Amino acid sequence: MNDLLEFDPIQFTRQLCEIESTTYQEGAVGDFLAGSLARRGWAVEKTPVPQPPDSGTDGARWNVYAGNAGETPDVVFSTHMDTVPPYIPFSEDEDFMYGRGVSDAKGIIAAQVAAGETLRAAGFRIGLLFVSGEERDSAGAKAANLAPKGNRYLINGEPTGNCLALASKGALRASLKCTGKMAHSAYPELGESAVHKMVEVLGRLLTLSLPVDKDAGQSTLNIGQIQGGHAPNVIADTAEAQVLVRLVGPSAPVRAAILEAASGLAEVSFTLDLAFVRLRAIAGLPTMVAKFATDIPMLTNWGEPLLLGPGSIHVAHTPAERLSKKELKEAVELYVKVAKQLLG
Repeated sequence: MNDLLEFDPIQFTRQLCEIESTTYQEGAVGDFLAGSLARRGWAVEKTPVPQPPDSGTDGARWNVYAGNAGETPDVVFSTHMDTVPPYIPFSEDEDFMYGRGVSDAKGIIAAQVAAGETLRAAGFRIGLLFVSGEERDSAGAKAANLAPKGNRYLINGEPTGNCLALASKGALRASLKCTGKMAHSAYPELGESAVHKMVEVLGRLLTLSLPVDKDAGQSTLNIGQIQGGHAPNVIADTAEAQVLVRLVGPSAPVRAAILEAASGLAEVSFTLDLAFVRLRAIAGLPTMVAKFATDIPMLTNWGEPLLLGPGSIHVAHTPAERLSKKELKEAVELYVKVAKQLLG
């Protein structure tokens, strides 16, 4: 029962990061979280999150919700359990923790649990929601949105440097496919190159005039993956590309522009569409604009959202991912402060 005596967010971050939980493989870390919270007296619910057909695994994965039995929370803290690949083992020194997930978002989980413990002990009605799949398709958030708890506020955690986000960019992911006819490259007139078509489409996308917002800045487009063809001396009959647009407004005009650029050359399917959101400020707290997307647009039934967490997005998703121990401890105090201000 030592868990009940003291909660150490640094130790808890270490324990979380020692469990690999790349997207689609969140089962083990979900089990650990559920067990740890139950031992600390939280009423815990594990909700299955389905695997997509192309995940490459049929392993179980979960959302984990913790609260007080029979109680409607006023504030729910939430973030995600999954990480991007590749897995990087945990390490630490006197000032920092290193490894996959320390900032995005396992340190945030630890800070939210610590804040939840403090607030619950002070008599506040608090919930904790930790979801699967944020790094790919927000599958866990979509599942959670079907079973809200009636809370007034949702404090979502992402690396914002302990600043409240005034806005969070949306995300539009497009999958493009071109087809052609295979032939010997010495006789290109006998074939039809899918790769050449794709190059033309991608060139058009790079010249698109994308929306701008005076507060959130410019929409941005990234061609993240390209593949196609068989060999340099073969006219390619297939080509595929994956494109991600960071949105600062509605997705509809960007969708239309992508479809126009691909017209007659590529088939387009939109595999993710997360809305651009504006968020509230709180007096006395520093603010920022998140150029990244979050699960917030998929958690619309979980109360008014805020976005706040320790760590830098600039090292998330990189080999240099790290989190300051001092910043993690400050985040615990900040989460407690924000929740108390919200509930007044």
